Amino acid sequence: MDLNEKDILKKKILDAQEMVRDYEVFSKKMRDTELAETFKIFAEESGMQARRLQEILKKHNSQQ
Repeated sequence: MDLNEKDILKKKILDAQEMVRDYEVFSKKMRDTELAETFKIFAEESGMQARRLQEILKKHNSQQ
């Protein structure tokens, strides 16, 4: 399977969004407050990655 740049961007956006959801769910299930806070931070970081990739995809779409 040979993916082009746009396909890769879309896939990684979905991956990052899924990580956000996973980390948010995990953070709410953890009794250990340090671990819960770490998962919250990871969710935020994954969200920033998804947003950045979405911005890049939007630029690619507008250039075509």
